[in-house]
Amino acid sequence: MSPLRFLAAVSLTISLLAADFAGNIGLARSATKPNSIVQSGSEVSFDYTLTDESGQVVDTSKGKVPMHYVHGTGQIIPGLERELTGMTVGGEKKVTVKPEDAYGPVDPKAFREIPKESVPPEALKVGTMLLAQGPAGEGVPVRVHEVKEKTVVMDFNHPLAGKTLSFDVKITDIKDAKK
Repeated sequence: MSPLRFLAAVSLTISLLAADFAGNIGLARSATKPNSIVQSGSEVSFDYTLTDESGQVVDTSKGKVPMHYVHGTGQIIPGLERELTGMTVGGEKKVTVKPEDAYGPVDPKAFREIPKESVPPEALKVGTMLLAQGPAGEGVPVRVHEVKEKTVVMDFNHPLAGKTLSFDVKITDIKDAKK
C-alpha cells in the first residue's frame, strides 16, 4: 500500500471514529434525566438577597445556609413562590414583589394603643421594635408607631407590610416532587 493511500485510510478511520464518538455523546446526553425544575411539591433551596424600595438590604442568605422550602405549600410569600416556578438548579433571577403578593398592605386595624407604663422606658422611641406575646405564646414583632402623653400606639403589621420587595435569587438545589 502506498504511503498516500495508508494516510487516506487512517484519516477516514479517524473521521468515522470521531463521528461515532460524537454521536454516542449526543445519545448519552439525551438519555440522561433532564434537570429538575421547581414545581409543586419540589424541595427547593435557594440563595437570596432581599432589598426594599430604597435598595437597602433587608435580609440575605449570603454566608448562611440557603433558604429551604417545599414549593406550592405557602411556606414563602406568594409573589416569590410564583416567580420561582419553572427555574432549574443554577438559575438566577431578580424578582420584584408588590405588597399584595408579599406581606400585604398596611392594615390600619393593626394599630393598638396601650398604656405607656406597659412599655419599657428605653423603648419609648418611634421605630423601636419589640417582641410581644401572641395568643398562643409565640413572639410577635411590634413597632412603636407613636408615643403619646399616657399611651403608646403600637403597630402590629408585619415590618415589611406595604413594601415592594426585590429579591436576587439563585436556585442551589431541587429535590424532585414526591410522587
